[in-house]
Amino acid sequence: MRSDDRPAAADALQGQSAYARLLEDIRLGRLQPGTRLRETELAAQLDISRTPVREAIRKLEADGVVSYQPRIGAVVRMLSYPEVMELYEMRWVLESTAARLATRGASPVEIEELGAINEELGTALDDPARLTTLNRQFHDTLIAAARNRFLVRSVRSIEKTLLILGPTTMEDPARAQGAYAEHGAVVEALRARDGTAAEAAMRAHIENAQRTRLQQLRRRGLLIGAEDGTDAG
Repeated sequence: MRSDDRPAAADALQGQSAYARLLEDIRLGRLQPGTRLRETELAAQLDISRTPVREAIRKLEADGVVSYQPRIGAVVRMLSYPEVMELYEMRWVLESTAARLATRGASPVEIEELGAINEELGTALDDPARLTTLNRQFHDTLIAAARNRFLVRSVRSIEKTLLILGPTTMEDPARAQGAYAEHGAVVEALRARDGTAAEAAMRAHIENAQRTRLQQLRRRGLLIGAEDGTDAG
């Protein structure tokens, strides 16, 4: 590598690191929807130059996580009520399909692994961080078991948009308990190789998560555009 390539390579590596850090801050709610992303401040916080920060922000914009507003600059997007509804609609379509496909594609070992993950989740109901990790493992394992690369790609494409919504619904103790039971219903359907039951169980799971998410967003003042402020059925 030529010496004049080194700064560009360093900026690229720092840009990837800055991108990952900003995504994580958005996921954890440290960067709320509507928050301005000032290059100078972020560069100081991350102890890097403005160039990789600028590239990270551009990548977030390409992901649909950040938008530019006139006279303000880059901000974390705030999803409208219709967008939240559409996002969860796509989620239950994709993940319900994944559950149905997994009834024929998942190996016995994978099904038992899903059961084991959920049982561990059931013992961590008072540990939100552990719940979040286990919940993600459950969904990732199920999607992989569907054996459909195009479905996986579609799921991954909406995951970053979901990050805008902030902390997981599993922070709600009642939701965590409900998710444990709902995951269990999915696992039982997989064991029975019942595609219809697996699809229905996963759809019910996503719809219940959607209701909790709408409540969370309303409490945080981050739900905009709902005509009457009520949940969808």
